[in-house]
Parts: sequence; C-alpha cells; structure tokens
Amino acid sequence: MEIKVTFPGAARVDAQYGDMKIVTNQDGTAPAPFALFLASIGTCAGIYVKHFCDQRNIPADDIEIIQHMETDPLTRLVGRINLEIKLPAGFPDKYREAVIRAADQCAVKKHLAQPPVIHVTADIAANAIVAVN
Repeated sequence: MEIKVTFPGAARVDAQYGDMKIVTNQDGTAPAPFALFLASIGTCAGIYVKHFCDQRNIPADDIEIIQHMETDPLTRLVGRINLEIKLPAGFPDKYREAVIRAADQCAVKKHLAQPPVIHVTADIAANAIVAVN
C-alpha cells in the first residue's frame, strides 16, 4: 500500500490513495490531518456496526456513533476515546452486546493497540540542484 503526500499550496496537504484524493488543511477549509485521524476511529467502528446490521437485515439508518475524546491536561494528548453507539427504538435488545463487540473489531483500534513503527527518511532527487543559503 502506498499513499503519496503533496503540498499544493498555502496550508493544504493532500494525500493520494489510489484514485482518491484526501484533502487536509490547517485553515478550516478542509479537515486537519489530526481530525481525520480521530474520525478514522469512529468511522472504522461504524463500518463494523453497519456490516453487523446488514448481515441481520437490521436497518442502520438511525444508528449513530458519538465519539468523545478526553485530553490529558499534562501531555495535551488524547488519553481516552469513548465511542457511544446510539441505537434506535426497536433495535433488537438481544444484539446490543454483539453490536458493541462488532464495533470493537475496528482495525484502526487494533493498530493503535499495537502501533506500527514509523520510520522517516529523506531523499534528494539525483539531478536536482539544491541551494542552501
């Protein structure tokens, strides 16, 4: 898998993932990268909830997942994320715990539990002229 990141101007940073372009921006005209990271947790859980419901012919139209983040005041890092699945009236009670287990299968959550090593390098193009002042 490969994602190509480019800098089209101002505070914008784009990611090309296959045929899809993900636009980020720090000026409020697009989600900031950290907002996308946080949203990936709730949306990933949502995919598993939707799949669970689809397999049982349960409508998911009125289901919502509310994601709350708690920030550690000392580190200023998110220390806890709570996902609250709002099930509509009429949702089969026998599936309440199962839908929680389905959301808990989120691949993003699993990767956070065992984070990958992130290795950063920098290459200079062979024929590029680099000016250093």
